[in-house]
Amino acid sequence: MALADDIRLLSQVPLFSDMDGDQLRLIAFGAERRTVAHGQALFREHSPAECAFVVASGRFQLSTLGRDGHMQVEKEVGSGALLSELALITMVERKYTAVALQDSDVLKVTRTLFHRLLEEYPRAAQILQARIRDNLVRMAQAAAAMESRFQ
Repeated sequence: MALADDIRLLSQVPLFSDMDGDQLRLIAFGAERRTVAHGQALFREHSPAECAFVVASGRFQLSTLGRDGHMQVEKEVGSGALLSELALITMVERKYTAVALQDSDVLKVTRTLFHRLLEEYPRAAQILQARIRDNLVRMAQAAAAMESRFQ
């Protein structure tokens, strides 16, 4: 796929959608494209997350290990999905096991690359800060709405 196609894909990912062409170009140029065969795991639940992945094509099933020891499907994602977004900021564990439902392509975005973006483009850091703040507000509102269930 051409660099222009990767830039277009990244511009459709909510985390990157407000970034300008230079910022997107930096990410697209530094990202590594990977092909994942049907049935192959991209990553496993609880493994260290050192990068995020943008689904360029194909579909992935995201599953967790249930209390009964069986994998439970949480959701399916396709083109434009960003997997392990928090790994761009800090070291975390994967929340899911991601398995390709068909031959798929992903862009691997490393934490180092993302930190470079934030250092070179302070405006990108401001966008990220606003998104994190908005997400925390929504989470707090959702938790407050469920408060009566826990009393």
